Amino acid sequence: MSTISVTIEKTSNNAILKFVSKQIDIKGSYEFNNIDEAKQSPLAQQLFYLPFVKKVYLTANFIALERYDIVTWDDVQEEVKDQIVHYLNNDGAVIIDDSPTKKIAIEVYAESTPNPSVMKFVTNKLLAKTPFEFKNIEETKAAPLAKELFTFPFIKEIFILENYVSITKFDIVEWQDIIVELRSFIREYIADGKVVLTPSTKTILSEEKNSATTSKTLDDVSKQIIEILEEHVQPAVASDGGNIAFKSFNATSKTVEVILQGACSGCPSSTMTLKNGIEALLKDMLPDQINEVVAING
Repeated sequence: MSTISVTIEKTSNNAILKFVSKQIDIKGSYEFNNIDEAKQSPLAQQLFYLPFVKKVYLTANFIALERYDIVTWDDVQEEVKDQIVHYLNNDGAVIIDDSPTKKIAIEVYAESTPNPSVMKFVTNKLLAKTPFEFKNIEETKAAPLAKELFTFPFIKEIFILENYVSITKFDIVEWQDIIVELRSFIREYIADGKVVLTPSTKTILSEEKNSATTSKTLDDVSKQIIEILEEHVQPAVASDGGNIAFKSFNATSKTVEVILQGACSGCPSSTMTLKNGIEALLKDMLPDQINEVVAING
């Protein structure tokens, strides 16, 4: 019998470390926030006994752990690696396949948006705290739900935020022909406890958002624009299944660039919303500082 080996791989988030092995053979992806959620994984339960382990993520070929700030990975990573290696080489189960999966009580309903090509599927479960947009299946490597949804040939784009998924369809189908199928698929996927976004997806995209909106190089007007968008605009457009994010501000031309995402992207009414809503709001709240708001589809 070959010995199972594990290597340590850092991620862009200092709190998350990956323990990689090509000999971890499980189907699907699993994310556990505490030991009570990890009944299907004896390995995850064992790892939660380490007082610094905050979250465990399991998938084929690697185990990702998120730590609390009470330690640094440099102090404990070799100890954790040795524990995982010992467990795997003693035939410890990573996932118990025959363990009945507890269904999560999930409700999903479809809600139309101002964009006729986009439908908003709302759940009673938080899916993402920050916006995530996927233009094609190649972008979904670490976003299992989006990846599965792209297997439907009529899906063009996917946007996930808070408790909803906004889906943009191609014109080859009508919503009445696919809406029941999509609603059932999303409900079953979440009810089965499957992962919506992996830790790496959340980390990378959250860092991108933070770098764009909290950079020390931003001028005072840009910071004010971001605050206005987040407080007055984003909640309203989120209710329509979309998002508007700050991109840049040109102090010379007094032009603001924003990115339209989800149902806002390509929406026929987005130009009117932009001019009569956002532009007017910014001009009113920042007098003599804004001339124009220009939109870029995400």
